[in-house]
Amino acid sequence: MFFHPLFFSGGYWIYVMIPTLILTLLAQWWVKSAFQKASQIPNMQHVTGAQAARRILDSAGLNYIPIEPTGGAVNGISGATPSLDDHYDPSSKVLRLSPAVYGGASVAALGVAAHESGHAIQDAQGYMPMRARSAIVPAANIGSNIGIFLLIAGIVVGLTQLAWLGVGAFALGTLFALLTLPVELNASSRAMQLLTNTGLVDRTEYGQAQAVLRAAAFTYVAGLAASILNLLYWVGIVSGMGGRRR
Repeated sequence: MFFHPLFFSGGYWIYVMIPTLILTLLAQWWVKSAFQKASQIPNMQHVTGAQAARRILDSAGLNYIPIEPTGGAVNGISGATPSLDDHYDPSSKVLRLSPAVYGGASVAALGVAAHESGHAIQDAQGYMPMRARSAIVPAANIGSNIGIFLLIAGIVVGLTQLAWLGVGAFALGTLFALLTLPVELNASSRAMQLLTNTGLVDRTEYGQAQAVLRAAAFTYVAGLAASILNLLYWVGIVSGMGGRRR
């Protein structure tokens, strides 16, 4: 089914695959470059990412949230690397940091730790975009898994209604990416305020930590753009089916 000619057409490669590949590679390069540069700079407070996160969470009254190291030895930023090691788990109310962040005393470690702490604060305050994103996770997972099957099946057998059902299911993944963007941007904004308010960074370190978070934020922009391009391509294909039927 996935060997359908539509996946190998010039339009699919020009409008979807090539732009997606460029955005993905650019985002990965930017994050890796920014993180590696900032990870070479020790923070002036000489605190680890875990210590910084603890101070931030305690200042927000979230002393009940534990901070745990993850098992992978990677330099992770939530959503910025395939490992996804640095993250806040809203279901178990636990903040988990990769080894390089948990035990690292670099400016990069501070930025990532503060970003993930920002997610914990969003959760505690009932930040609406975060709630909305969490609410659609089950539907988005189902849509991502079955949407493309319904879509291609509808195209192959010529059932426009089935194809549109697939587009709708597939669109749930795009909606999830759309809701993720403000959640991540807000967490980064909170992170910079938290680092300043708790005295964890000075003026020079502020800019360096912000550079890491900006690079990480671009991964979500790139992901959303790729998802929209994919969705628009299939909307155009299915719309054309209706025209041909007439």
